[in-house]
Amino acid sequence: MAMHSEFGPRGRFHIQTYGCQMNEHDSEVLTGILEASGYARAPGPEEADIILLNTCAVRQTAEDRVLGELGRLKIHKYRDPGVILAIGGCMPVEEGAAERILARAPHVDLVFGTGDLHRLPELLERVRSGQSPLIDVGDRDTVRPEGLPRRRDPGVRAWVPIIYGCENFCSYCVVPYVRGIERSRRPVDILEEVRGLVDEGVLEITLLGQNVNAYGRDLEEDVRFPDLLEFLSAVAGLKWIRYTTSHPRDFDHGMVDTVADLEPVCNHFHLPVQSGSDRILRRMNRGYDRDHFLELATYIRERIPGASITTDVIVGFPGETEADFQDTLDLFRRVGFDGAYSFAYSPRPGTAAADYPDQVPRSVQKERLARLNELQYGIALDRNRSRVGDTPEVLLERPSASHPGVYRGRTATNHLVLVEGPPGLEGSFRTVEIFEAQTFQLRGRLLP
Repeated sequence: MAMHSEFGPRGRFHIQTYGCQMNEHDSEVLTGILEASGYARAPGPEEADIILLNTCAVRQTAEDRVLGELGRLKIHKYRDPGVILAIGGCMPVEEGAAERILARAPHVDLVFGTGDLHRLPELLERVRSGQSPLIDVGDRDTVRPEGLPRRRDPGVRAWVPIIYGCENFCSYCVVPYVRGIERSRRPVDILEEVRGLVDEGVLEITLLGQNVNAYGRDLEEDVRFPDLLEFLSAVAGLKWIRYTTSHPRDFDHGMVDTVADLEPVCNHFHLPVQSGSDRILRRMNRGYDRDHFLELATYIRERIPGASITTDVIVGFPGETEADFQDTLDLFRRVGFDGAYSFAYSPRPGTAAADYPDQVPRSVQKERLARLNELQYGIALDRNRSRVGDTPEVLLERPSASHPGVYRGRTATNHLVLVEGPPGLEGSFRTVEIFEAQTFQLRGRLLP
């Protein structure tokens, strides 16, 4: 395996990212750390000396994708034994997962955890010195050092984590076990990062956390999430602020009022309801009931007309009956979600729900998921049709890969809009008139 100086003195690396926005941000940090250590990015895995999979463990399908990719990389590793194959992210931190990974894929050289990003160069050196395979998942509760290098793709949008970890322990969710306890970043560090991003030309940030509404509870300072939003809204040059993910239990009228009162905070509320059945919500350990969620949605609609509400939902949770599922369908009709990420329940090792005796058959899960999606697609289309004639401001993100001369953009309500326009508009805000509605996107025309 040759390492050519024009590609960096330490060699070339390729990162493949799976899962949520936090993983996307972690990959930006991993890229920055490796480049600061003398490595260079490769255009693809075939050209890389180091191949790193930054994994997700939220659903079995995510793990299956990683295991499938490891199977494909086995041939690459056989052809070039000097390539270092590393597995990071959430998957290795699951109990016993690192050993299972090596049992399935003994050609893996390094398995490391979510708390070890800043130690990656050291771990790679240990592999190079002959410590392979190396398992070092570290401590998931580690406080990540501030000021780590980061390399993000050019553009006017950026991720900014504000809190790591989760302590909700929903009965189906592995995140507390792989991301650790809640650790809020200091407001001064977040403000410094955001100001630096704005100086680089960033116009929109998305604040990240497993539960952003928990921000500040572990800090000595008396600062909570609404306070942080107020601080960031005063940053000169920052146009839009988004955030994900919120927990309905911790979301109240005051939070809605904060969004309404702060102009840079986008009027998009992503509130994962997970189920419309009180019985299932209790089994999920969600900490709220359907009436709380419905009342919250009603207040959002009244307080901020035109706001969008999206959600996550799990179908076929253990013990879910047809009556429970009908409660979910009813809640969807009542709220009228602008969009929904719907999933069939996937048991995760180590979680309480994985051991529930009344698992729903896969065939029933799939049938219910199809019914829910059919309902939601109709609701989304109706909601989008109600926006025809609106003239929102749209951030034109990039040209469409499939439609020449067309840009993909987002409104403050996070609706995808396709807009025809001349070259050079990417990264700009433009007023657009919506003239056509489709299920998953809007079409608009530029206004003078």
